[in-house]
Amino acid sequence: MAERRPADGTIRGRPPMAQRHLPSFRFGFAFVDLSLGAAYYCPMFEASVYDERRTRLCSLLRGRGMKGLVLLAAHSHSPINYQANSYPFRQDSNWLYYIGLNEPDMVALVDIQDGATTLFADELSIDDLVWTGPRESLAERAFAAGIGSFLPLRSLAGAVEKKLGLLQVSRIQKDLLIPPLCRRETKAWLEGLLGLPGNALEKGESETLIFSIIAMREIKEDREIREIERAVEISVEMHRGLLLSLKPGWTESEAAARVRYTAERRGCGLSFSTIATQSGEVLHNHVSEARCREGSIFLLDAGAELPSGYAGDLTSSFPVGKAFSPRQAELYKLLFAVLEGTTAGLEPGKRFREVHKTASFLLAAGLKNLGIMKGDPEEAVEEGAHALFFPHGIGHMIGLDVHDMEGLGEDRVGYGDSPRSTQFGLRSLRLAKAIVPGMVHSIEPGIYFIPGLIDKWKAEALHDSFIDYEKLEAWRDCGGMRVEEDWLMTEKGPRRLGPVFDKSPQAVESARRGI
Repeated sequence: MAERRPADGTIRGRPPMAQRHLPSFRFGFAFVDLSLGAAYYCPMFEASVYDERRTRLCSLLRGRGMKGLVLLAAHSHSPINYQANSYPFRQDSNWLYYIGLNEPDMVALVDIQDGATTLFADELSIDDLVWTGPRESLAERAFAAGIGSFLPLRSLAGAVEKKLGLLQVSRIQKDLLIPPLCRRETKAWLEGLLGLPGNALEKGESETLIFSIIAMREIKEDREIREIERAVEISVEMHRGLLLSLKPGWTESEAAARVRYTAERRGCGLSFSTIATQSGEVLHNHVSEARCREGSIFLLDAGAELPSGYAGDLTSSFPVGKAFSPRQAELYKLLFAVLEGTTAGLEPGKRFREVHKTASFLLAAGLKNLGIMKGDPEEAVEEGAHALFFPHGIGHMIGLDVHDMEGLGEDRVGYGDSPRSTQFGLRSLRLAKAIVPGMVHSIEPGIYFIPGLIDKWKAEALHDSFIDYEKLEAWRDCGGMRVEEDWLMTEKGPRRLGPVFDKSPQAVESARRGI
């Protein structure tokens, strides 16, 4: 069997075919088959990678006393306003990790005892081919995923019954292990295929399966790190391009379009809906038609997603004009110092909750120097007073999801067995557990002046022993700013991913003077 191997070692082998309808050609770091259709292009690792991952998953489950079957389901198309008009297709991340195929309406059954996997899918009809063009056969698709057995979708219920006996709702997530499914249409589709009553898949989740998946996916393989770093590289290009080009008078939507163009020109999509705004005090303020004003701060939170599904996530903040105002300069200098001080303290085994506290202390101490906060910065952080200006967590894991694996449960992924705080600000921390080699995460400090929140706290005299509300009034119109980088923890310590992107105040103003 012939293999075609690109420069980075990925393989898309094919079993023999009687007829090939269209040729294939090399594109980027993988092979693009014209027979696949552009909508589903997804570079895959070699088939053995997916086989090995499924084998490891089964070994973990057996070690934890589990038996039976693991069921993995691909996403279906999600309609926007009617069935034939759908959102751009995005595959389920657990499916991408264990199967790799980027096509809708597929199911895989994995036997926990021996790892044997069967792919369930239907061949395209002649009517389908009219709209999609020729595509790989089911045999070829199974082969690319390291799967030797494949059956039509109508065979799924029978295959489950043959292995487990008559399927009852009580056995879901006990003998038939299914990871959490984020889309209701996928749950309803599976229930129909399995002959289960509506909402049967809501009855329970296998914690054993979930934590087994987390244990595997949170430690990135070298091949995954290369993909994430490529996504970060393109994300840097997106940010640097806007930093060097945005001009007063542009609309926020025009700025966002420039960012999206950079990603799409590099063959990527967006890892999340772009935040491109001069109202940075609204944490997830998305694009509007507002025009960028001289004297305001522009905040861009955007990342690229590779065709393979791996994500980058960066944030930059810069003046709409050529330079920061004096107050903006003070705040940005502080923000950059928080970023540098926090990343300097990263080390293997350190709990991310402590990383967050480090950032919070540096911020509180800096705001005290500006006269906005007062008292002991450490006490202020313990009481949560700093959260008026920093109401979110310092970062999250990154991988096949920009907030990696949060579909499995944010607390499960970020906290494990440790409890989550109920304190304002700290409760928004997505990642708290120890950072071990192989984890990829963001560091994203911010400083925000949110008028409604300021007014509420002031009216309640909340934390008035740490906040000088009188002096704060002079700063309340400063909006918000945030910076973000992506980091890999190694055995030797942390490593910033992607090319150098200098976010220092001097570098930012130097870049803006060129507009």
